[in-house]
Amino acid sequence: MYTKKEYLKHTLFFILTFICTTLAGGEWLFGRSVISSEKPLTWNYFLQSMTFSIPFIGILLIHELGHLFTSIKHNVKASLPFFIPFWFGFIGAPSIGTMGAVIKMKTFVNSRRKFFDIGVAGPIAGFLVALGVLFYGFTHLPEADFIYEIHPEYLDPDYSPDQEGVLNIELGQNLLFYAMEKTLADPDKMPNMMEVIHFPYLFAGYLALFFTALNLLPIGQLDGGHIIFGLFPKYHKPISHVFYIAFIFFAGLGVVNPYMDSSYLLIALPLYVGFIYICFQKSIFKAQTKLALAVTIVALQYTLLFFFPHLEGYEGWLLYAFILGRVLGLEHPPVRDTAKLSTGRKILGWLAILIFILCFTPKPFMIS
Repeated sequence: MYTKKEYLKHTLFFILTFICTTLAGGEWLFGRSVISSEKPLTWNYFLQSMTFSIPFIGILLIHELGHLFTSIKHNVKASLPFFIPFWFGFIGAPSIGTMGAVIKMKTFVNSRRKFFDIGVAGPIAGFLVALGVLFYGFTHLPEADFIYEIHPEYLDPDYSPDQEGVLNIELGQNLLFYAMEKTLADPDKMPNMMEVIHFPYLFAGYLALFFTALNLLPIGQLDGGHIIFGLFPKYHKPISHVFYIAFIFFAGLGVVNPYMDSSYLLIALPLYVGFIYICFQKSIFKAQTKLALAVTIVALQYTLLFFFPHLEGYEGWLLYAFILGRVLGLEHPPVRDTAKLSTGRKILGWLAILIFILCFTPKPFMIS
């Protein structure tokens, strides 16, 4: 089914991504890096860092294999999982070692049910494994003083996390992570959300929920888009576009606000409107409507912040919004076979929607 060249290429990228996530794990778990002279990443710490990379990459692999095996079942030709390495440790920048993994459909999918089955299989498969990883992580927490092995400076009475030069990364909460913490974890051992990055199973599980939620956004041809198309084929376009507008509205809250310097706003406002306009390039709207929509979104954000200046969205979502609206698109390809979904499929679809609600984190990574 696949050539030796394909097996070799995909295997090499998988191995490279595994190495990158292990190196990233060393940085997150122990603060050790291949470029560090004070805390170098030795072979022993590299092996320990696999407690992060194995569950994390494993969950991503199960997700993609869910798509692949379902594609094979429906006689839809698809590529092997392609893992994307993404590590900036060689320049001292934080990363998680990967941008995820994808499979590519190589044949036309002409059935609503096939699209649904392929779309829903990945997130549910990965989610079930992520649940197991998180369950283990919450029920096998180390002793509370473990954090002092990573951060001995915390024992210094004069230490402050707000001091200049200290990078603080706080993970946001989602409903599932919060519920599992409250029901499974020993409160005396549970780290705060700024320290979860040092707990490999918790961090790997958290990232798995983050990627699951990204894939389940009910937009375009994401897994969530396929699921919405299967459940509500006539309403996919409005659901996709309305959700995208809400998504980009939240993401950009605070990018420009009435309390910025007026000379800066004269430059920033037009540029921001232009960015929003570009984000709608692959939408159903005509050019004039796209411009009007961009102006309206920015005006509403600006007005809202005038009355509630402390409101803020999450600017990190803007890049993903750009990729969705400018590269991937907000629509779903049509199909010839429009047969209705079975009751079992509908239950799976609503379960996937529930998983999205439980996993989505409005502000996943807060950096200061």
